[in-house]
Amino acid sequence: MRVPRQDVGERPFIVIWEATQACPLACLHCRASARPDRDAAELDTDEAVALMGQVAAFGRPAPLFVITGGDPFQRPDLETLVRRGTELGLAVSVSPSGTPTLTRAALAGLRTAGARAVSLSLDAATAAGHDGFRGVPGVRDLTLRAWRDATELGLRVQINTTVTRDNVLDLPDIAAQVHDRGAMLWSVFFLVPTGRGQALRGLDAAQTEDVLNALYDLGETVPVKTTEAHHFRRVCLQRDVLARRGEDPVRVLGLGPLYRQLRGLLDERGLTGRASRSRRPPLRVSAGNGFVFVSHRGDVHPSGFLPVTAGNVRQRSLVEIYRDSPLFTGLRDPGRLGGRCGACEFRAVCGGSRARAYATTGDVFAEEPGCGYRPGSFPYPQEVDFTAGAAVAAGGASASVPDPQKPPGR
Repeated sequence: MRVPRQDVGERPFIVIWEATQACPLACLHCRASARPDRDAAELDTDEAVALMGQVAAFGRPAPLFVITGGDPFQRPDLETLVRRGTELGLAVSVSPSGTPTLTRAALAGLRTAGARAVSLSLDAATAAGHDGFRGVPGVRDLTLRAWRDATELGLRVQINTTVTRDNVLDLPDIAAQVHDRGAMLWSVFFLVPTGRGQALRGLDAAQTEDVLNALYDLGETVPVKTTEAHHFRRVCLQRDVLARRGEDPVRVLGLGPLYRQLRGLLDERGLTGRASRSRRPPLRVSAGNGFVFVSHRGDVHPSGFLPVTAGNVRQRSLVEIYRDSPLFTGLRDPGRLGGRCGACEFRAVCGGSRARAYATTGDVFAEEPGCGYRPGSFPYPQEVDFTAGAAVAAGGASASVPDPQKPPGR
C-alpha cells in the first residue's frame, strides 16, 4: 500500500480543477452534464492563476495539479495557465477531449508550456463502441492519434476507461492496447451514478469484486489503478496474503464467473503469468483525504463526483477549506463511517467510495454500496500488512491523472 509522503491532513496529494464545462461531446457517463458553451461565471485567467497560487501555498511537496473539464481546450488561455502553474512550482497535467481541438500542435503547446502528462480515455475495444459512448463519431481515432502524438512529444500518457455492465468484457482488449502502445498508467473507473451516468448500468458488488481481482492479476504486466473503487486496496492486500500462502483466490474469496471469464481473456492475450513488471500498489488517497476538486466556478468539493460544497476559492483560501472545513475533516476520520464500512477491518486503508455512498443514500458516511465484503470474513487477518508499500512524493513517476468522469476523450 502506497501512502503520500505529505500529511494529507495538511495538504492534498492532488488538486483537480474543472477549467470549464464547455465541451462538444455528449458522453453517456458525464459527471458534469457538459454544455456546448462556456459559463460566464467560470474562473477567469487571473482567478485561475490565483487558484494555482493557493495550491502552491500548501507547501512542499506541492500537490499535483490537473486541469480538466469539459474540454480544457475550449479555454483560449490554457497554455498560459499551464505555463503560470509551472512557474509557481506545480506539476501540471491536462485531461483533454478527443475532439478536433486535440491536435499535435495543441499537445506540443502544452508540452512547451510545461505540462507533465495528459490523460485520454478509451472506453471500448471498437470504434463503434467508444464513439457511441462519447456521443460523436470519430472520437476513438482522434484519441489514438493523440496518444501517439503525446508519447512522441515526451508527454506521459494515462489511459482512462469507464467500466459498465455493457463494456466489461472489452477490458482485456483495452488492456492489450495499453500494454502494446505503452502508457504510464491505466485507470479503470467504476461508475458513480451522478450526472448523465445515472442512466448507465454499473456493475453490482459481486461483479466489481470479480473485476478488481482480474485487475490485480493484470498488474504484473500493465500498470493499473482504479478510480472510485477504493476497495481495490483491500483486494490487493488479500491477494498478497493468498499469494504468499499459495492458496486459490477463487476458492478463498468466492470469486464468480465474471472473474473466470476475464482471467481467461487476459490469459489468451498473454497479459498474465509472466510478471514483466513490478506490481503497482494502490495509493491511499480518496475524496477529501488527499484529493480535492475545484469546479469551474470555484466551488470546492472532496471529489468531482461528490456534489457537496465546502466553500468557494473566491471567498476563502483553498488551504483553509481543505484543512479546516467540517466536510473535509470528517472525511479524513474513518470513525465517521457507517454500516459495513464502519465495522470493516480494512476501513483505514479503504474507506469506500464516499461519492457512490452519497449518490445512492444521500449520506457521505454511509457504507459503500459497490462493495460486497463482509467485515471479518477474510480468514487470515493477522497476516495482512497494512503498512506495506512506500510513501510517494507528489510529482513522482507513478503519479496519476484521475478520470474526472467528464465527457471528452477520457
